[in-house]
Amino acid sequence: MTKRTAAKYKIDRRMGENIWGRAKSPVNRREYGPGQHGQRRKGKLSDFGTQLRAKQKLKGYYGDLTEKQFRRIYAEAERVRGDTGENLIGLLERRLDAVVYRAKFVPTIFAARQFVNHGHVEVNGQRVNIPSYRVREGDVISIRERSRQLAIVLEAVGLPERDVPDYIEADHSKMTATFVRTPALGDVPYAVHMEPNLVVEFYAKN
Repeated sequence: MTKRTAAKYKIDRRMGENIWGRAKSPVNRREYGPGQHGQRRKGKLSDFGTQLRAKQKLKGYYGDLTEKQFRRIYAEAERVRGDTGENLIGLLERRLDAVVYRAKFVPTIFAARQFVNHGHVEVNGQRVNIPSYRVREGDVISIRERSRQLAIVLEAVGLPERDVPDYIEADHSKMTATFVRTPALGDVPYAVHMEPNLVVEFYAKN
């Protein structure tokens, strides 16, 4: 098992939820947490605990971002006019690795980060190898010609467990995707309930 796969499963078990909706998630077999005390009955979370959990779940969903990275994105969401929680989701979904994942070019968000890092992706015809690159509306994301027959890409395109959301137009025959618009929370196909409002409350108090 690779380090990335292990991390993905570890996050699922820590949260007690199958946050990516993956068929192989260990939570599908046992919902209790990891470790020898994982099956103990859990007490009711405090407000702080509930807010922290919401933050960790959202942060983990996008490839287990570091706290520094996530805090920076939150600070930007707070500066922009409008609802901070909605802005946060919009900024996270505009990350290049998130768009590559949403377009079903790779099977997981962890694979998307690695895929971009290794130079397999172009934005408007220019190679970009920075996973956090901020995609703009109308940008065309494509898989480089020599990378289109990679096993990981062919596997992802055929995955039945998720669809491409309507804010991205994907053409798998050409291996291209257009980022149509920045989504609102309700547009994003999360496999579990996300609560960015609790993330806002967490940072407002801490």
